[in-house]
Amino acid sequence: MNVLIIEDEKMLAFEIRDFLQKAFFVCELAHTAQSALGKAEGCIYDFILLDLGLPDLDGLTLLSMLKKHNPASAYIILSARGNIEDRIKGLDLGADDYLPKPFSLPELYARMQAIIRRKFDIDNNTVSIGDFLVNLQKREVLYKETAIDFSRKEFDILSYLLLNRNRPLTRMQLSEHVWGNFMEDDNESNYIDAHIKNIRKKLNTYSTADWLETVRGVGYKIRKEV
Repeated sequence: MNVLIIEDEKMLAFEIRDFLQKAFFVCELAHTAQSALGKAEGCIYDFILLDLGLPDLDGLTLLSMLKKHNPASAYIILSARGNIEDRIKGLDLGADDYLPKPFSLPELYARMQAIIRRKFDIDNNTVSIGDFLVNLQKREVLYKETAIDFSRKEFDILSYLLLNRNRPLTRMQLSEHVWGNFMEDDNESNYIDAHIKNIRKKLNTYSTADWLETVRGVGYKIRKEV
């Protein structure tokens, strides 16, 4: 998933980025409100982590502006401003969570996972689809008790389609959420298609995966009713 980290304390920003990248998130950094707005205008993020004490604009004001460009993103406020008024205002403006500084990175990760479960209506970290079981946290795809070997990008594509079951996703959306950028030409579009082909081939080795559908003129989707 694609994450924008808005934090003017550069060492902390780098620590968060490095930690989340090890957990297979795709991360971008912004150290000012102006930089954050520029990135949010050009890309859709799954998560936006927002510090309130930015040098050029109050973080709560920035939150309202960001939501115009990324209304579906999950927002977590990270701030040393722990007073109850700021927490209430941040949540009222649409933040999904508020984590006061100092915080532990494992707690941040746990809160992000909790938001994912709520947002996509997942009871735990495992989702069944057809004859397969996908563990989102362990990044495993199982057929019965057999683990199927997926590359990082293959798993990211499959899991993102799975979280958005029955919703057609364009190649641009898949590229944006898995790679963190827009595709610029047909060669990159073909790159998505090649990954889908490999995913289908690996799944079909064990059981029919006709629930992974091509939506003509759009992209791909996984049928929700499976």
